[in-house]
Amino acid sequence: MSDALAYLVKARPDAVGHYFAFLKACGTKLDPKTRNLISVITKVHAQTERGFRQYLGRALREGATPAEVLDALLMAFPTLGLAKIVWAVDIILAMDLPEFQPAAMGAEGSWHDVMATKGFKVGQTTRVDCDGRGLFVHRRADGWRVYDSRCPHQVTNIPDLALQGDTLTCPKHQWQFDIRSGDCTAKGDCPLKQWDCKVVKGRLLARW
Repeated sequence: MSDALAYLVKARPDAVGHYFAFLKACGTKLDPKTRNLISVITKVHAQTERGFRQYLGRALREGATPAEVLDALLMAFPTLGLAKIVWAVDIILAMDLPEFQPAAMGAEGSWHDVMATKGFKVGQTTRVDCDGRGLFVHRRADGWRVYDSRCPHQVTNIPDLALQGDTLTCPKHQWQFDIRSGDCTAKGDCPLKQWDCKVVKGRLLARW
């Protein structure tokens, strides 16, 4: 909320209170995902970057898929126009969200050389940077797991010191993950983003 609105709430609660009551009542008949997708569109229409980032994150957490977000933007083309849709997509690309990577959306994606596999023991975990992306690599008895280092809550980049044993804890809001499976075990309900991976000639490759 802006300083001006905060002032009006205090100075004229009798008048401005009705406005906030109206906002609170709006959308109560919609499911949270739809409500947040509509808010995404309104923020794009107003070209409010901070609000767009906020409601995009909320829509994803409420179950909206990246394809649904893009569909919502494209369906609003008659109102938004191409320029504002491109503005929004530029912000999405700058956020570098795991969900919007080509491989995550069903496209082929690209394979990246992550690290050598020699000497990496079963049960071991390490954090590496590969082609500008932070990754947590874990080796299980049945294969390898490669996770994006960013928390699915608010895309906080989780550091290597956040790993204690098999538990990875995001320092921002304490979401916890089991590094063996990527599952969220505390605070939240979204797993770590896992990338496809394979071993070729002693090198671990991941695709995004």
